[in-house]
Amino acid sequence: MRLRLATEPASPNRPNEDFAGVTSNAVVVVDGAGTPAGLESGCSHGVAWYAHTLGSTLLTAVTQSTGPLAESLSQAIKTVASLHDFTCDLSHAGSPSATVAMLRRTEDGDVVEWLVLADSVVVLDTGPARPVVVCDDRVERIGARYRAQMDDLAGGSPEHAEAFRRYVETLREHRNREGGFWVAAADPLAAEHALTGSVPAGRLRAAALLSDGASRLVDLFGLATWRQVLDLLNGRGPEELIRRTREAERGDPDGSRWPRGKAHDDATAVFWSFS
Repeated sequence: MRLRLATEPASPNRPNEDFAGVTSNAVVVVDGAGTPAGLESGCSHGVAWYAHTLGSTLLTAVTQSTGPLAESLSQAIKTVASLHDFTCDLSHAGSPSATVAMLRRTEDGDVVEWLVLADSVVVLDTGPARPVVVCDDRVERIGARYRAQMDDLAGGSPEHAEAFRRYVETLREHRNREGGFWVAAADPLAAEHALTGSVPAGRLRAAALLSDGASRLVDLFGLATWRQVLDLLNGRGPEELIRRTREAERGDPDGSRWPRGKAHDDATAVFWSFS
């Protein structure tokens, strides 16, 4: 068994709002939802604090419990909320939130369990067939209703920045409610809406966990297939996946080829080989 990971902030001038942690039998990736300049969050700690605190709390919970992964996530959300509910307004629509991806191998080693909440990605390599890709696309489906104006504007322009702020404000109205999308924030009940499942460990050759800043090479840019990403991670490692993603981003700085809210995003990739 071999584990490799890499993570890189969108900009050296900003904190990395992704978290990645591993143990001998579990992997956790948390991707904090960044708040555009000019928007309030109701929290004095910030997104990076929330993502890193949730990630470390969750990694501890998932390795100390044999219960369902969603149960560990629920408890971790509740624990982190208790750390700042007396100083911050957790009812604020912009309270820090994050996506979550997890893998855990059971104590007997026979099964690998997975969980995905929001738009981080788990890719399972079960053999020569097409990889199994797990991604909660509710954020994307809701966002598609509102992003046309933003996507028509040149990235990096003041007009695009303002449209991005409006877009994020609109998405907040759909966060953690029926008919919308679900993320880790202050309400532990969000964990009940995570996608979960398992695969026999004997069928699993490898698995990848990607924040959406790393998965965009496939699902936004279309410059690789999931099979090619697995081969790249196995051969040259997560650092190379992030390098190629950055190369594509730099080649399209204004989003004319690939419209997007952020020209660069925090990128995290973990590769777990079972062979």
